[in-house]
Amino acid sequence: MNSKWIDVKAGDGGTFKAYLSLPPTGRGPGILLIQEIFGVNEHIRGVADQYAMDGYTVLAPDVFWREEPGIQLGYDKDGFAKGLDLVRRAKFTQCTQDLADALKLLRGLPECTGPVASMGYCMGGRLSYHLAAETDVDAAVCYYGGGIPTVLSEVPKIRAPILLHFAENDSFIPLPSVQSVRDAFAGRDNVMIEVYEGVEHGFNCWSRSNYNQTAAALARGRTLAFLATNLPG
Repeated sequence: MNSKWIDVKAGDGGTFKAYLSLPPTGRGPGILLIQEIFGVNEHIRGVADQYAMDGYTVLAPDVFWREEPGIQLGYDKDGFAKGLDLVRRAKFTQCTQDLADALKLLRGLPECTGPVASMGYCMGGRLSYHLAAETDVDAAVCYYGGGIPTVLSEVPKIRAPILLHFAENDSFIPLPSVQSVRDAFAGRDNVMIEVYEGVEHGFNCWSRSNYNQTAAALARGRTLAFLATNLPG
């Protein structure tokens, strides 16, 4: 893969790292890829490389740089506990602003041909949702975004196309909460909400015990179709 770490300047001072993965052609539409609570670890870098192979210029910023820069956690009990601690310490408004700074950098890269989508997983799914409400992203993808049902007041601010993936057996986002998201977006023809039967939170991550190949492949196919429609090359 043609990938490297680059620096992003924060609007309020300071610099943080982001993993940049380029497509084989060297240029393509942009994806701002937003981590889970486990950092820009091997899995997230693998996801970045995966979408780069599909023709996208992918940038995955270090969301926790203000708390513990460069942290990369595993999916064991200790990693989960540490990730939750970092989430509690982080401020979502500041994280969203940092991601907006990364978005601006991504748009300005010569390797990015123009339109950019945000895409996030778990905590990153919620942050992708916030970016759709607060920035000029051209599209947004949210995988099992924890906390989205608690911030539905943001829905009227979201104008870009948005795709939300949920798991049927997600103990963090039960189906009544998913229904509240459906209700909040009712009548919007640029919103897709998909629920995957029989799977749990984290079904897309091949490094987790909750990984489900069928659901992950189906969600990825839908995501690629969504991006092809809303992020023309």
